[in-house]
Amino acid sequence: MSPIGTADWVMERCDDLTRHSSRPDALERVYLSPEHSAANMAVRAWMLDAGLDTETDAAGNLWGRRAADGTPQRPGTAGEPALVLGSHLDTVPDAGRYDGMLGVVLAIAVAHRLRDVPLPFALEVVGFSDEEGTRFGKALLGSCAASGQWDPAWWDQADADGVTLREAFLQFGLAPDRVGDAARRPEDLVGYLEAHIEQGPVLESANLPLGYVTSIAGARRFVLTITGEARHAGGTPFSRRRDALVAAAHLVTRIEELAKATDCLATVGDIRVEPGAVNVIPGLAELTLDLRGRTDNGRDALWDEISAAGHDIAQERGVKLEVVETHRAPSTACAERMQAAVAAGIAEATRSTGVAAPSATSAAGVAAPSGSVLGLWSPAGHDGMAMDAVTDVGMLFLRCRDGISHHPDEHVEAEDVAIALDAFTEAVLALARDHEEAR
Repeated sequence: MSPIGTADWVMERCDDLTRHSSRPDALERVYLSPEHSAANMAVRAWMLDAGLDTETDAAGNLWGRRAADGTPQRPGTAGEPALVLGSHLDTVPDAGRYDGMLGVVLAIAVAHRLRDVPLPFALEVVGFSDEEGTRFGKALLGSCAASGQWDPAWWDQADADGVTLREAFLQFGLAPDRVGDAARRPEDLVGYLEAHIEQGPVLESANLPLGYVTSIAGARRFVLTITGEARHAGGTPFSRRRDALVAAAHLVTRIEELAKATDCLATVGDIRVEPGAVNVIPGLAELTLDLRGRTDNGRDALWDEISAAGHDIAQERGVKLEVVETHRAPSTACAERMQAAVAAGIAEATRSTGVAAPSATSAAGVAAPSGSVLGLWSPAGHDGMAMDAVTDVGMLFLRCRDGISHHPDEHVEAEDVAIALDAFTEAVLALARDHEEAR
């Protein structure tokens, strides 16, 4: 095993976490599962090795903490506020090994590097339990609990096996009526910093290992149900058909056309058809829609266009369109002081590497480069969107090969992880200096 606190150690621990999967042929680890418990146990051991005391909170999030003087301390201890580093430990189905996990393991490595360094605040590391929303269809459950935004309406949401969120809490050994205990108070926090793979091609296109995040996209998700009429495929002429799937196909292509004309992203990720027989005209088609935008206004304007187009298509084809919004999260601007700290950390870490600055912005959404440091917005959602309710948020992005994520081909280079480890450590020290000056 490589020494803790090194890039090789980080890469090895990300490999280790792939063992905790519900599938033998792929990586899948969902909220409140046996694999979630096993991953928490593994990460807890690494936190202890890094000089942190640990605790699993009332929502299943794993926390580690050291006091300002470097001694292990129970997470959530009242008194000195804490800077929180972390990400999430859950995955999508058939996942890669770096989305979320890399940020947690990097944070532990940073804590180990700083274990003998006095800081003007406590340092905490968190492995959030549910960012992806894979099991219950609601993203950011772990960080919503930590930021005091738990909605009791979620308790009745069920997974594919019919297990409700409340039942899953009990099976995991958690008390549903204690979930509020997971909430952190703003006065107890200095900020939240997260390192994450970019999940996009901007850094690779700019030939840069790292970038800082300016904002996280606002997202909305919908279920669109188109109801037509199921009839015999051989006995029904086209003039009499009310084919729900054909109407859905027209809507899917129209969604793409409308989104391409904006700086937003729109994805139909799943289609379910009934009755689903080869010789029956589909009477129902259910689509999921994911909308993301740099600004809430731009995202909402695109939705208005999509909604109008959907109802027009439904009227033209003699079918009915019903819409249910399943998720809404506002865009999140990273705090200026957090952006500055991450940018300073990147600049310090890359100063001796010979990384060249890009000659111009390389893609839409990229901030003007400053030296070799690039700022970019995140179309993907992150736990910082929830944590922004209780503290300032900042993020560091790492280059990932071809921008691939949510796929087994996720890949980062060990050299980039080494630079990220230096940069994240320097970002913490930059915030420490600012905190001292503000006293």
